[in-house]
Formats: sequence, C-alpha cells, structure tokens
Amino acid sequence: MTERAVSRRRQALFLLFFLPGIALSSWVTRTPDVRDQLGLSTGQMGLVLFGLSVGSMIGILCSGRFVSRFGTRPVIALGTLLIIVGTAVIGAGSAVPSASLVTVGLCLFGAGMGGGEVAVNVDGADVERITGTAVLPTLHGCFSLGTVIGGSAGMAATAAAVPVSWHLAVVALAATGILVHAMRAVPTGIGISAAPPTPAPGPGPAQRPGPRVWKDRKLLLIGAIVLAMALAEGAANDWLPLLMVDGHGLDAAMGSLVYVGFAAAMTLGRFSGTYFLGRFGRAAVVRASAVSGAVGLLLVIFSDNAAVAATAVLFWGLGASLGFPVALSAAGDSGPDQTARVSLVAIIGYVAFLVGPPALGFLGDHYGLRSAMVVVLVFVASAILIAPAADTRDRAIAAVDVPHPTSPSTEDR
Repeated sequence: MTERAVSRRRQALFLLFFLPGIALSSWVTRTPDVRDQLGLSTGQMGLVLFGLSVGSMIGILCSGRFVSRFGTRPVIALGTLLIIVGTAVIGAGSAVPSASLVTVGLCLFGAGMGGGEVAVNVDGADVERITGTAVLPTLHGCFSLGTVIGGSAGMAATAAAVPVSWHLAVVALAATGILVHAMRAVPTGIGISAAPPTPAPGPGPAQRPGPRVWKDRKLLLIGAIVLAMALAEGAANDWLPLLMVDGHGLDAAMGSLVYVGFAAAMTLGRFSGTYFLGRFGRAAVVRASAVSGAVGLLLVIFSDNAAVAATAVLFWGLGASLGFPVALSAAGDSGPDQTARVSLVAIIGYVAFLVGPPALGFLGDHYGLRSAMVVVLVFVASAILIAPAADTRDRAIAAVDVPHPTSPSTEDR
C-alpha cells in the first residue's frame, strides 16, 4: 500500500473505533432512565443486559472464522451496522416501553461489538506491522474519545430530559454517516488465512499446518491480562452510572458525569500510551496500569465518601486504559500467524468486556453493586503479577530474523 493509502486507512480505523465508543456511552449514560422507564430492579436489569452477552458471544465465536474466510472489511461493515441497528432498537424499546425489545437491541449491539471489533483490531494490528509503530493504543484512544463525547451528550440529554428514543435515534443516524465514509478506505483481503497445503501422499500421519495458538502458554498469559483489564473497562461501561447512583447516592446526571470522567481518563491514558510504551516497555506499563486500576477500584468499593469514590474513578479509568491495546500488540508480536494470535486475545478481551459485566448484575442484586466490583478488583490485581508476559520483545526479534516469503518482518514496537 502507498503511504497515502495507509494514512487514509489509519484515519478510517480511527473513525471505526470512535463510532462504537459513541454508541456504547450513549446507551450507558441512559441506563438509569431506561431502568426507570422499564420499572426494573438491578437483577432484572442484569437479565436485560444478558441480551448483550448472548449477542456478543455469537459475534465473538463467529468473528475469527469469518475474518479468516472473508477478511476484515465485510466483518467490520456488518458488525458496525449491527451496532447501529441495535442502538436504534434499544431506543425504540425504551419508548414502548418493552424490556424484551431492549434486550433484542442489546443482542444486536453485542453481536456487532463482538464480531466487528475483533476484525477492527486485526486490521489495526496489520497497520502496526506495516508502519512499525504502535497504533492500537491510539486506535483504542479513539474509542475512549467516542465514549467521552457520547457520554457528555448523554449527560446533557439526561439533564434536559430528552427522551431516550430520540437521543439514540440521532446517534444511530450520525453513526450511519460515519460508517459509509470510513469503509471507503478499508482494503479487502486483510486477515484471510491461506488455504492449508495439501499433504504429500505417502505413509505416515498427515501433519496439520500452522501453530495451535491456544496451546502457547505465553499467549494465554497475555489473554489473562486482557481479560482482567477488559473486565475493568466493561464493568465501568455497563454499571458505573448505576454504581454511583445506587452505591454512593448521586443523582442520575452526576452519575453520568462520573462516567464521563472515567471515559476521559481512559482517553488520556490511551493517547499518551505510545510515549510511555516507548520509554518504559510493555511489561512496566501493564503493571503500572493494573496498580492504578486496583487502587481506583479499592477506593470506589470501600470508601463511603462519594467525592473520594468519584475521584478514584479517574485512577480506575487510567488503569484500564492500556491493558487491552497493549496486550493485542503483544499478541501480534508473540509468534507466527498474527491473525490467529490477535483474534484469540481479542476474543478473550471482548468476552470479558461484553459478557462479564452483565453477570455482575446478578451479584449486585444480592450483595450490592459496590460489593460485586470486588470480583473485578481481584482480576485486576492478578494482572500485576502476570504483567511480564506482555513483553514479547524476544519473540519479535526472532520473527525479524526469520525471513518470510510473503510478508514483511514484524519489528519490535
């Protein structure tokens, strides 16, 4: 690809990360209003969010296979379209009001996030390979920037008592325009796996081509890091406004403001991530991120002072900001078959991000949302211990030393 084409492709990926951030935060900031309109308890709201889990699992389980067969472009397009349709259906369900319709909308939304976002990350990892620079932290920063803008708009809509259906309809319409514009610069054929060679006839068992990435111990440790950090991010995206409303006594508008603070901290962490990665390396950055996230969660859970808890959310956001993109970059450098490796770790991350948080609702119904967040704290604390797995420098150097007949070498980032 020419330098201009790569630049246009990178800008398109910025938009394709930005769009789901706006859509997700627009829904999240209106969860207190949706819950009140539907007349649901915390546990019943968890059942509604289970639609997000079902949809995301469908998307996640299909994404790797679809990318390998069709490439990233059609999977990105379909996934983003499902996010847009899901957003509109959620708004319609809140207007009826119908918990079933909201659940269907969340299912469509989850399928789009689970499938499309895995494909976008594979495409982003390919841009990293081409340019030799860390791109994924900035791309995920665009997602967080989208959550800041969408969350701010949601907070304003909440304060102005704008109906949820009108709000989400405008979001869906704007997202459609972004999708049409961005897809023009996304190339075809990225991520398609080559057909396995036909084994030569003769005695002896046939050898299966390619590595079994799920048996790579270091790759699984990287997956454990992304699981913990994505769960921390997803828990805030699903529950933070309600956590501040029910757990710390804030009103709905202030709960949305705290969520915007979390999203802003995530954005700051991701846009500054390239500098810190270049200066300190992946392992140190992941460890520092996990410490910051653990401290923030600890204060949010155990402090009875609402101001302290709201401030601690900033540490939570900074801590959760880099775990996901850094782990994906580490997975891409961890050995051969980059698409399979990035897909596996992305799938683990999106399972935690989209499926884990709804389960917290059932715990929150019995023990309160603050107590339910102890589960997230335990996972984030464990990431401190396994942070060294994110340093795949040795494997990246080995990849450079081994010539590949069809693709450029992967440089250490």
